[in-house]
This record gives sequence, structure tokens and C-alpha cells, in this order.
Amino acid sequence: MRGGSVAVVGGSIAGSAFAGAAARLGAERVVVLERSPGRLEDRGVGLCTHDDRFDELVRAGHLDADTRRHRLTVRRWVTRSAAGKGDGPDGCGRLLWAQPFPFHSHHWGVLWQALRERAPGQVEFRLGTTVTAVGNGQGGAWTEQAGGGREAYDLVIGADGYRSVVRAAVCPQAGPEYAGYVCWRGSYDAALLAELPGGAAPWPQEQCITACYPGGQVVIYRIPGVEPGRTQVNWVFYAPTPAWLRLDGPTSIPAGSLTDPQLDELRQLAERHLPPYWAALVTLTPRERTFLQPIYDLAAPRRTAGRLLIGGDAATVVRPHNTSGVVKAMQDAHAFELAGREAGSWPALLAAYDRERTAAGRELVELGRTLGRAQVTDAPDWSGMDEPGMTAWWRQQLTGGGGFGGQALGRTGRAPAETAETPSTRAGRPDPDDDQTLTP
Repeated sequence: MRGGSVAVVGGSIAGSAFAGAAARLGAERVVVLERSPGRLEDRGVGLCTHDDRFDELVRAGHLDADTRRHRLTVRRWVTRSAAGKGDGPDGCGRLLWAQPFPFHSHHWGVLWQALRERAPGQVEFRLGTTVTAVGNGQGGAWTEQAGGGREAYDLVIGADGYRSVVRAAVCPQAGPEYAGYVCWRGSYDAALLAELPGGAAPWPQEQCITACYPGGQVVIYRIPGVEPGRTQVNWVFYAPTPAWLRLDGPTSIPAGSLTDPQLDELRQLAERHLPPYWAALVTLTPRERTFLQPIYDLAAPRRTAGRLLIGGDAATVVRPHNTSGVVKAMQDAHAFELAGREAGSWPALLAAYDRERTAAGRELVELGRTLGRAQVTDAPDWSGMDEPGMTAWWRQQLTGGGGFGGQALGRTGRAPAETAETPSTRAGRPDPDDDQTLTP
């Protein structure tokens, strides 16, 4: 499939991946319409990719092998002991399980910049362009921008996130559903760890920490800094819905917008439920680097309509426990590119992509719900858990399918049966096909 014009609504990770795929397919014109007026380095925080999924994306031409990232090898699950007794001299909590964890973490902005730089020269990025409507026209599709004016294209791709304008045109009945809990999030320069008792000493560079408490957990890991040679602390704190949060529609509380009482609520949550060291690490985060995201689920029943197509979070919103977000978005773009290579027409391309990724998206959403129940809303009594109990608990969560961290890259989008197992499903033994794209 060669020739034609393609508009990509949304210029973040999914949008950049789709734009590159469309250009490699030979589209004569590729235009990315991004509503943000400037660079996107500060959007989002940390992401992770499993080593094997990253290598697959490199071989498929979506990433460079030298994309800057931080290596992780172990995920330590810990909990606070009763009355703080037994948390150890470093205050890091009682160890439940040291789970083998073959992953790399990424800074959202650094990864996005790497994708942007890979975009072929014919891709046109239009920043500060808000798309207010899209639709199908005679032999193609159109976009409408704020202020009026329509442009016609052979194909319009929606990579515009969980509040997608394009999804509203493809399947207006589909929308994000609130999962019933939130995640507080934050990041800061790792040099600030020197202010903690013991500094960074209790926390080796290669470890991801999951500190569990009744009703939630916090996941903590390092990511590359924007500047080469520096690292940042990144954390995601799952918690019950705050009484003050009003959800009139899909939304989040952006960094810098939380009030003093709201930040105090976060501090109290951390001090009440987390081992002392990790509580202090969370509360060290500056206001301007702290925000809150409600957790949503979304699986669009279809991904195409006429000459409109959706991918990334516009098509599926998966709970971060899967750690599959960035892999999911880039595999959507890969499936689009594969379909384009094999198709002889736009309708054939769209039909093949829809078959491929709609089913894969449903599987990931269902796994996210399962993990969310097991780790947050219906979590076990952590005080009674040990390594054998943790491995059995983990194995139960993955019964019936793979996709933890993203399915193995392939024509079907499904992980082979053997890759549904992870180190945890084999009682702690390393498995090269274990996955987790940690935005947990």
C-alpha cells in the first residue's frame, strides 16, 4: 500500500509511532496535528519496557537500540510491619518477595524525543493545532480545526488519548470507565535522595520497589533524566478515591495543581501505610512534580469506521498494573504498518488492522482489571504473605492469558502460550518472556 495522505491526530508516543509507520508505508503526505504548542518533554513521567519487547521493537524498526533507558533487574515487594516493627534498620519494610524483573525504564519525554527524531523527513508536525471534529467524506476522511476550516485526507488516525475526538466519531458509545481508585504520581531528580535518612544507600539502582498496604500500593523505580547522565525517582501510588475528587468526565489533576490540603492527604497516606523510608521518599516530591490520575478502563468495540482509525489510548486504556502502555501503542503502529504492507487498498488495510488489534486490546484491558483487583481492591492480607504465597498469588492472576507488559510482537498480537508465564509464575525462576512496561 503506497501513496495517499494521512493525518495523525495527536503527536505523543502513539502519534509519533503511527506517523513513522505511515511514512515508511510510502504515504506521500503525513501530517501530525498536536494541540500542545511546544515541546512535550515534561508530559508524563516514567515508563518501562520488558527487555524482549524492547528488542522486538528495535528489530521491527520502531526504536533505536541505543535509546536511552535505565536497567532494572529485580522487583522487591515489601510491606510495613505492624506498628513499624520489623521494618529493618533502614526502614524499608519487610520483604515479601524478590521477583526477577528483566526490564528497562524510560523517561516519557526522552522516549518521545527518540521517536520524534526517527520520523522520516516527509512527516510534518503541526504544534498548537486543536482538532475539534473528524469525519468520513467521499473517498476519504477530513479533520476540522479550532477556528474552522476542514482538510481532506485519505486516512485520519486518532492517537489523541483517552478523551479522543477521533474515537467519538469511530464508536461514540465507547468511553473510559472509572475503575474506582486513583494513582498519585510524582518524579524528581535522584540527587534529592541525599536528603533522606540513609540517602540512596538502601535502594540499589537496579531495583523496582512495590510497597503494599491494605487498599493500595506504591511502585517506585528510577528513570533516566532529561539530561544524559542523570537519573530521576519515579513513583506511582495507588489509593482509594479522595473524598474531594469530582469525576464529571475523564480527567486528571495536573502537576502543580494540587492544593496544600490535598498534598497533606498524600503525606498522611504515605506515613500511615508505607515503610518509613518509602514514605519519606514519596513526600520529598516537589509540588510541581506531583499529580493525580484516576484509573480508567476502555476497550473500544472497533477501531475503524470508513477512513478513520484509532490506536494507543484512544482505542484502549489499560490499567498501569499491566505495564503495557508504551508497548501497546507501538504495537498498534506496527500492526498498522504490517497491514499496509500486505493490503492493496485502504479498506483492506483498515479491516486487517481492526481484526488484529481490537481483540488484543480487549485481552489487555481484562488482564488490567484482574491485576487491579488482585493488587488493590481485593488485595490479600499482606501481613500473612511470604515468598511461596506471593508466587502462587501472582500465578493465579495470570491464569488464562499473557500480556503482562504487552504481548509478544507477532502477526496475531497474542503471546504464545509459553510466554504467558513470567518469573513469578515459575516460583521466581527467570523467564526471558516476562513482561512489564512499568507505569504501574
